[in-house]
Amino acid sequence: MTGPRVHQTEIKLNDGRCLGQLTLNHPKALNALRLDMVETLQRAIDAWEARDDVVAIVIDADSDKAFCAGGDIVNLYRSSVGDGEADYPERFFTAEYRLCHDLRRLSTPCIAWGHGIVMGGGCGVFAAASHRVLTETSRLAMPEIKIGLFPDCAATWFFNRMPAYLARFLALTGASLNAADSLFAGLADHAISHAAKADVLAGLAAVDDWRDPQTTVAWILAETEAARPAAEAGEARLQAHLDTIRQAASGADLTQIVERLSGLATADDAWLAEAGHNLIAGCPVTAHLVYRQLEFGRYLSLREAIQTELAMALQCCAHPDFPEGVRALLIDKDQQPRWRFKHVAEVPANYVDRHFVPPWTGRHPLADLAPSPGFGIDDAAAAQPMSVAGAS
Repeated sequence: MTGPRVHQTEIKLNDGRCLGQLTLNHPKALNALRLDMVETLQRAIDAWEARDDVVAIVIDADSDKAFCAGGDIVNLYRSSVGDGEADYPERFFTAEYRLCHDLRRLSTPCIAWGHGIVMGGGCGVFAAASHRVLTETSRLAMPEIKIGLFPDCAATWFFNRMPAYLARFLALTGASLNAADSLFAGLADHAISHAAKADVLAGLAAVDDWRDPQTTVAWILAETEAARPAAEAGEARLQAHLDTIRQAASGADLTQIVERLSGLATADDAWLAEAGHNLIAGCPVTAHLVYRQLEFGRYLSLREAIQTELAMALQCCAHPDFPEGVRALLIDKDQQPRWRFKHVAEVPANYVDRHFVPPWTGRHPLADLAPSPGFGIDDAAAAQPMSVAGAS
């Protein structure tokens, strides 16, 4: 790989102000976020947020295939099995989660152009933007059930902003969403033809009144979407199968919920069947982590959710399922992960508890995260801890 993995550009506007553009440029890895990429993004948004002349930020990718396929799980795997730097997981996840937190706190409007694959950590970055655009090729998912991790990058917070049954379905099955699905779920704001990205940039460049940047950006995107909608945004399958999904994702406990969602594997609809098969083949411990982050994370603030996720992520790296899941998917590619437990019902509650215990000593690495301005984001307090034995 030669050249920067993130291109940083300032586009001059009519009145002398500028638009900051960050373009992910690691196409061979489908723009999966490495630590250096996260650090570049963080430095740029910090600098631009502090400048009065930067009126908006665009995050996109130099790729027809992917906005961002996730985080740097290969190097995380190497660290987990002793072939990489021992402190890499803490450095990476701390930086990645800080970025997802700070993106949500920007007063500067931020457009995420999610063309192609938007998954895992890429979904976290995309979802954190104030103006989220998908295109005709977008495929959005949090498929961590396949690798023994869990939906992170503030997923505890944003999944709990949608109906509980919908969050359970998406988090436990890793179902892939097109633009129409994502709009229905509230994970995107616009579906615009990818060919119209130049129109958006040109529209922003032509604006001569930036007194209300958020409203101005929203207007440009809405006007462009009306003129150049994503012609193949796809059927809103979530909406079409809503009753089936709601019934499947209901239950008195996790075992019952997993049984019902796994039953989707026999559905006549190929998309529902794939979702069911994902869960059947997925990591049983991850299912427990998902259940707890949704049940007990609903009362966490954004800051608390991200701080909790850091402990979970580092514990996943220290336990066997995550490196085994990455091995099966990306290293040996045998697609046959040997999970620590075969079934959800076999996972002891105290084993799940360990994934919520901070592995560091002293101050939390993300203790300095600032509360968000306004109300409703950081005012809530957790009703009970996510690591209560027997919670699942």
